[in-house]
Amino acid sequence: MKFLVMNGPNINLLGIREPELYGKETYQALLDRVRAACGAEGIEVEFFQSNHEGALVDRIQEAYFEKVDGIVINPAAYTHTSVALLDAVKAVKIPAVEVHISQVSEREEFRQISYIRAACVKTIAGQGVEGYCQAVRFLKQFLLQKVKP
Repeated sequence: MKFLVMNGPNINLLGIREPELYGKETYQALLDRVRAACGAEGIEVEFFQSNHEGALVDRIQEAYFEKVDGIVINPAAYTHTSVALLDAVKAVKIPAVEVHISQVSEREEFRQISYIRAACVKTIAGQGVEGYCQAVRFLKQFLLQKVKP
């Protein structure tokens, strides 16, 4: 089983950017934590982070041709603005879980909108970086249930 864990703008600044909202763990610590969770679940994992919408769309499309089984995605600010990301996830039909480190439902009004949510099988928010590990475990179970006769 192979997963792609994707992050949008400013996630690379974890630990620096608004630690009261996003915590003090660094981006590298997030990658290490997810890599360990995937290893424990027997999942091959690849990471991708970009501050550019088009690069994220391109990577989602590439995932289709690489036969990625699942996507864990934190589109960050693009959550609230990007129909392009929504369309890309819908197009490739790879099961995806939307993740947000903070509890977006308790934040500014504009953050209540998630375009990508319509293409995802689940959303996990407000669990800090542990939400990524929860997403990995959920996605694995989701895929295993899907292949049962």
